[in-house]
Amino acid sequence: MVAAASVVVAVGTVTGMLSALDEGRGSDEAARPEVTSSPYLAPVPAASTPFASPGASESASPSQKSQKSPKSPKSPNTSNSPKKKASSSPSPTKTEQREKQRPAPASARLYRHPDSQVLDWVRAHGGDPRHAVIASRIADRPAAVWFADFTPSTITARVRAVTSAGAAQGRVPVLVPYAIPGRDCGGASQGGAPGLAAYDAWIDDFAAGLGSGKVVVVLEPDSVAQAECLSTGERSRRFASLARAGRVLKAANPEARVYYDAGHSGWNAAAKQAGWLRQAGAASAASSDGIFSNVSNFHRTADEIAYDRRVLDALGGPANLGAVIDTSRNGNGAPADGEWCDPAGRKLGRAPTLNTGEPRIDGYLWVKLPGESDGCKGAPGTFTPSYAYELAR
Repeated sequence: MVAAASVVVAVGTVTGMLSALDEGRGSDEAARPEVTSSPYLAPVPAASTPFASPGASESASPSQKSQKSPKSPKSPNTSNSPKKKASSSPSPTKTEQREKQRPAPASARLYRHPDSQVLDWVRAHGGDPRHAVIASRIADRPAAVWFADFTPSTITARVRAVTSAGAAQGRVPVLVPYAIPGRDCGGASQGGAPGLAAYDAWIDDFAAGLGSGKVVVVLEPDSVAQAECLSTGERSRRFASLARAGRVLKAANPEARVYYDAGHSGWNAAAKQAGWLRQAGAASAASSDGIFSNVSNFHRTADEIAYDRRVLDALGGPANLGAVIDTSRNGNGAPADGEWCDPAGRKLGRAPTLNTGEPRIDGYLWVKLPGESDGCKGAPGTFTPSYAYELAR
């Protein structure tokens, strides 16, 4: 098996996170939930009750326009450190071929943030011949909002701006906190908080902005799957901090659904990934609602569904733990040569929705915003219209 990172590359505070960035606001004084640190959690016995997808009862709604999210661009650094390649996917199965013929599902009440690089481009380039395709197939979809800059003084207000806007529309925002120390193992997305104590405090401030409405939190892409570079002690401390983060987020807003990093189907074996996830708190109802996979990658939805279910089975924990899958660029699967950086021939995947119709699969999300470059077709983390058009047409 070829180890493969999710390839998240972020540029400074650019990446597709304009709405989540520091805009000079003052410090936040909101009360923080008091959750103490603790060693990583033991596995929770699996429950026998049937799983119910959280979005199953929500009526479908028109798709909303996409928010910013860098999966290929993760952190504020432009270094060109080599990334691990995405492993190739098998030829499309009959199921996948049938899926391509089905109409894309509606957004099921996901929130589209009004500030994004793709929307900026659409507003400024009405006469561009690519405009209609990019506007209707990318800019009109809901996507995640990333918080990849370590700015403790403003993080609460910036999170609150997104969650309150989502609540006002009765829609569910998808947030990506991405500030774990040592992220990306010093690669192209290196950065984050200066240490775990600072990160814990940043998470407290992040949680204070969650409000009381429904929200999905994709907690720290690559933080678990890419932990091989850490020593045993460093890994244990990181996982303890991630377990604490989940507890803080859910204590601050019981409606928040928190998902942990499972990498993707071409990376770690399910049993290995589940063991690490268990240490990071993903099997505990106090900190987790399940796992996420394929962020900023290209593996087929059917492969991710099968992999995520294997991870969940190995993980244990409550029976209602589920998974969300990044489907933003996986329409044609991973390239056969394992290329990870803006590979040619990729297409958009399934539209974002919280109604998947699949047991234990809570949502298909666009975590990585299509068209934001990995660093080959454009500057890392910046919207590249030629790449977006190639994905969408």
